[in-house]
Amino acid sequence: MSTHSTRIIVSVIGQDRVGIIAAVATILAGSQANILDISQTVMQDLFSMIMMVDIGKASVPFEELKRRLADKGAEMGIRIDAQQEDVFRFMHRL
Repeated sequence: MSTHSTRIIVSVIGQDRVGIIAAVATILAGSQANILDISQTVMQDLFSMIMMVDIGKASVPFEELKRRLADKGAEMGIRIDAQQEDVFRFMHRL
């Protein structure tokens, strides 16, 4: 049994606009990735969101999902990034 987590962290930041959450959720659902938790806020016109997503049953590899999210972000003029949960936790440890 692998101890490697199947969870990833998806982060979104950019100018607030209609459809950001829907666009990200559509890509995740289309890849059979499950949103476990979501936190989002808007400060003035700046949108930020962090999602915890389970990709254990995803229909595409992590790198492909990461590319699809980044491409959608570029199309929408925002930044969408995905990291393996363990990498995210290591980079943001206190």
